[in-house]
Amino acid sequence: MYLSEVIGERNSRRAFLGRTITGLGATALASLLESSTSGGEPPSNAPGASRGIVNPLHYPPKAKRVIWLCMAGGMSHLESFDSKPALAQLHGQPMPESYTKGQPIAQLQGQQLKCFAPQFAFSKCGKSGQEISEMFPKMGATIADDICIIRSMKTNAINHDPAHTFMNTGSTVSGRPAMGSWLLYGLGTESQDLPGFVVMTSTGKYGQSQPIASRQWHNGFLPSRFQGVEFRSTGEPVNYVNSPPGVSARQQTEVVSAVNALNKTLYDSIEDPEITTRIAQYELAFRMQSSVPELMDVSQEPQAIFDLYGTRGGDGSFAANCLLARRLTERGVRFIQLYHRDWDHHGDIKRQFTGVAGEVDQGVSALITDLKQRGMLEDTLVVFAGEFGRTPMAQGDGRDHHIKGFSIFVAGGGIRPGITYGATDELGYNAVENVMDVHDLHCTMLHLLGIDHLRLTFRSQGRDYRLTDTAGRVIQDILA
Repeated sequence: MYLSEVIGERNSRRAFLGRTITGLGATALASLLESSTSGGEPPSNAPGASRGIVNPLHYPPKAKRVIWLCMAGGMSHLESFDSKPALAQLHGQPMPESYTKGQPIAQLQGQQLKCFAPQFAFSKCGKSGQEISEMFPKMGATIADDICIIRSMKTNAINHDPAHTFMNTGSTVSGRPAMGSWLLYGLGTESQDLPGFVVMTSTGKYGQSQPIASRQWHNGFLPSRFQGVEFRSTGEPVNYVNSPPGVSARQQTEVVSAVNALNKTLYDSIEDPEITTRIAQYELAFRMQSSVPELMDVSQEPQAIFDLYGTRGGDGSFAANCLLARRLTERGVRFIQLYHRDWDHHGDIKRQFTGVAGEVDQGVSALITDLKQRGMLEDTLVVFAGEFGRTPMAQGDGRDHHIKGFSIFVAGGGIRPGITYGATDELGYNAVENVMDVHDLHCTMLHLLGIDHLRLTFRSQGRDYRLTDTAGRVIQDILA
């Protein structure tokens, strides 16, 4: 057969397969799953699957999975976890130029900068005495002794989309793999019937809702089977996962078997590793027709769980997604990311922060409490973070974006509970004590999962890449 004939046959088959896969919705299910492997690891004979796979692990792991709670929009540290009495005393006065001269400022650039006091009171919570805003009463009452508050985070990007990209991929350049994709590439998944990387989003009633691009959970240059899959928390969770009317399970089995046979024949001819991904997508999509409805059906949960989360599920709320996150962890999903939008408070911050904090407070405390009661918090790393913080300076009655110092918290999975790490200066502008950046956070996360961040690499376009780029250090002081 001539080369042109080979290419023509390949292109026609690819067009046919592409149309067929789109019809089944399998392109939305780009996640690695091979039911024939033990321990959830990709098969060693699959093209590219052994490259960069961490087996055995570099360190004894403390965590098996990650739940990343993303407060999209940039939650203010000054209204949540970083009390600043000195800033309150300077309310309405000019911001000292020694803090701001030559510093990156978003929308306040060129304006008169005035100090803006924290809008809520803080109290010492739990036996550990963690200082937490009154806007998070359930967190303060129930999980203060389980979390490690980090007050010294900083990041590189001052606008939302690049800041999300940096937090998710370790780079402000679009096109790099998401951290969940890196984890699947390094560790595989324990789930037999669900994607290993699942994303859910929720939108409340307060603040500005910035868009969340699907490339935030993209596989980048990694094979496409490591891409995150978005689940919807209302309606049909994944498009086309249910059988079309009039199509029986037997008929679908025949279609999947036939298409997989064609794919295998094509792979034997050209050895394109994306073909094995296509086969895995079909198999996963078929299994998800039973696993996803079972996951979403929370009717068998006890009343105490509904009371704990404040929802019966299926309402699209952040709390409902937290309940699903716990169910996903029980089913072996490696990386779960929950976005809650509406944290972009350029104005009316007191009212808007009150509203959105109320939307997440119970869900977060319930999730950590639930995991702890089930003995799962000890090997589940929970991260609660926005893409950046907010300025100590006023923007009307709100705050602008801020990257030089902000707060997050981490819990479970080998983290020391009940401590506060790092600090900003007295006005909450610069991180000044035990400064921690995004690469350090990624590096520490990988370490807790048993991975040396320097050794989890993938070669693309002539160079080796890693999640932590060219930086990153393990923050030993926050480890149990």
